[in-house]
Amino acid sequence: MNANSLLRRSVLVVSLAGLLAGSAYAQAPEPPPQQRDTQSDRKDIRQDKRDLAKDRTDRNADQRDINHDRRDLAKDRVDRNQDQRDINKDKRELRRDDAKYGVNSAQAQADRKDLRADRTDRNKDQRDINKHKRDLRADRKDRNQDQRDINKDKRDLHKDRKDLCHDRHGK
Repeated sequence: MNANSLLRRSVLVVSLAGLLAGSAYAQAPEPPPQQRDTQSDRKDIRQDKRDLAKDRTDRNADQRDINHDRRDLAKDRVDRNQDQRDINKDKRELRRDDAKYGVNSAQAQADRKDLRADRTDRNKDQRDINKHKRDLRADRKDRNQDQRDINKDKRDLHKDRKDLCHDRHGK
């Protein structure tokens, strides 16, 4: 016998064995419906636990974002209020300098320039406040949606555990 015919025979034997094994596997009875229900309930429970963990992580991240935005908002309000106090002070000084030195005096012109800069700062701070309020609103909306998802996943998990118990014990 040469190596070529030996190789052909071994391939034939291996392929025949593979066919027999495949047909035996195909004829194996599938698990009964109760066992399939139990397996699917276990799978659902695992998936619900994963969803629940992910939703909790998302909710906690959104809560951290909310806390950060609230701190930013408070700082922006402090800045805006300080700028408003500066504006009020500059307006008092401008009225005093207009009365004392005249409308076109150097002191009055400097007060007008300070007043313009303070108003610009205050307006910028107000824009920051509005932006952080929008961010805060969006983060709260995300957090609330994540909490609703958590509640739904908890209900699903409870139902799947109840189904599993029912499938196991027939209650």
